[in-house]
Amino acid sequence: MGKLKSYQEQLQEIVEKGINAAEEQQKKLSSKPFEYAEKLESEAREYSVKNLRTRYYGYSESLFDQLRSLNSRVGSFAADLVAKLEKEAAEGADSVADAADEVTSVAQSTKATAQAKKPAARKTTARKSNSTSTAKDTSATA
Repeated sequence: MGKLKSYQEQLQEIVEKGINAAEEQQKKLSSKPFEYAEKLESEAREYSVKNLRTRYYGYSESLFDQLRSLNSRVGSFAADLVAKLEKEAAEGADSVADAADEVTSVAQSTKATAQAKKPAARKTTARKSNSTSTAKDTSATA
């Protein structure tokens, strides 16, 4: 189950890198219009282009921060899920081990019982054969 955790972390890192790359590209693309607007800006305006750029970047940074937060929450959820799966797997393994111990115990008990009965049965059979052959020997001699 450690592999699941590793996969979850790798996936989270990939998503983080994708978010960072998207943010960087978005800033590069959006900077050109602002650069041109700043060149044309007049100082008499109520809102300066620099002010607009600052606000725009503030909003976009907020958006990407929210995406990172969402990625973190999804990562936490995945980590909890992995932990639950690992716990269930461990409990399942314990159950299988207990069942295997029980089967081994029953098998050993059955084997011991069978071995105890086999030698007694052979001795009884051997005695019957000896007594039968002794009786035959006696009748043959007489």
